[in-house]
Amino acid sequence: MSVPTTEPVLDVGVIGAGPSGLVLAKQLADTGATFTVFERHRDVGGIWDIDAPGSPMYESAHFISSKTLSGFAGFPMPDDYPHYPSHRQILAYIRSFAEAYDLRRHVEFDNGVDQAKTDADGLWVLQMADGSERRCRYLVCANGVTWEPNEVTWPGQETFTGEIRHSVTYRDAAEFAGKRVLVVGAGNSGVDIACDASFAADRAFLSVRRGYHFIPKFIGSTPLDVFAHDGPKLPKFVEKRFFRYLLRAITGDLTKYGLPKPDHDILESHPLMNTQILHYLGHGDCIAKRDVERFDGDHVLFTDGSREQIDLVIAATGYHHKSAFLAEDVFEMKDGRPDLYLRMLPRNHDNLAVLGFIEFASAAYENFDRMARVIVADATAASDSPRRRDVRRRRRHHFPDLAGSHTYVKSARHANYVDVETFHEVLDAVTSDITALDG
Repeated sequence: MSVPTTEPVLDVGVIGAGPSGLVLAKQLADTGATFTVFERHRDVGGIWDIDAPGSPMYESAHFISSKTLSGFAGFPMPDDYPHYPSHRQILAYIRSFAEAYDLRRHVEFDNGVDQAKTDADGLWVLQMADGSERRCRYLVCANGVTWEPNEVTWPGQETFTGEIRHSVTYRDAAEFAGKRVLVVGAGNSGVDIACDASFAADRAFLSVRRGYHFIPKFIGSTPLDVFAHDGPKLPKFVEKRFFRYLLRAITGDLTKYGLPKPDHDILESHPLMNTQILHYLGHGDCIAKRDVERFDGDHVLFTDGSREQIDLVIAATGYHHKSAFLAEDVFEMKDGRPDLYLRMLPRNHDNLAVLGFIEFASAAYENFDRMARVIVADATAASDSPRRRDVRRRRRHHFPDLAGSHTYVKSARHANYVDVETFHEVLDAVTSDITALDG
């Protein structure tokens, strides 16, 4: 039962004090709006706090975009950071951002939101973990997308004598000592973990269901994103052709590593920023396997007919884009993802926004800053203002093509994918239009 509160109704409630929640807090602090950021853990940082319960972080994790292009707007990462900072350096950087702008004073720590729902007046009522209740006129979900693991089951799994764990439970390579380890899934975290298993396990295997492009983090000594950013601006078809030839020269024929040939062109899927795994595959420290077909006692059978005795399976099978504190029917869904205008505004709710449910081949934090401008402009406008009316109209009737000229792999992972340049053009136009309203 909730404990009644006498606290006034907030203009804006923000759930989550990770990077996106802090970006929102910084912008909201420059308005006259009353707001609070609700964080269930003891400090800011979100997933980058490896000690926060439920964090998917692991000891070998590093940023997959470079420090040069990955910082918060107007707040670059320290000069003494390496090109690709570790998770501990990223956490320290996030906390220094919060310190620099005095953002912790806006956060209520150690008190998560268990449930959020609207009342008869359309206000959001937040049932807090401590039993209390908060209310706000506008709610922003900044809780991120890597807290709810996508658990996969396979035929015969109940007969397996080993251990099956989702990658969210993995922390350190020492867990692999003396074991035959299978990592299922070739996303960035899955391949990182397979690299750890390659040197720490008795035997390491990586199961992939399709072919992928493995992209180097450096071209020469220059981080790839800096190389692409500072190079000449090429037409899209020329850019794709250039990177196709460059990647072919660097990684060669992936089938010679035992991997399937990629079934899509470069730039048509989320970048897999790891060529270290090719080193381990090439040296036999990791063995590539096809998709899992079924389990049989202490063995795993694969779709190519091979089988291996396995002690531990790490399922790097991704996460659900959801907010556990919201009822299942709050978001209208499309291709397994919430259907969000500009990837942040639900089309069926005028006082709800999401920051972070988006996929792009670019660093996140400056994009969050751009997106937050739209959310803050909407959230702080009077309910009957031209600005709020315009955003309400756009939520329902504006369907911009955010993929630009790109074709992306047809999968749940890419359902919310955007071409960054196209997204910026649309976002900047919308921001200019709505901020011009109300004077």
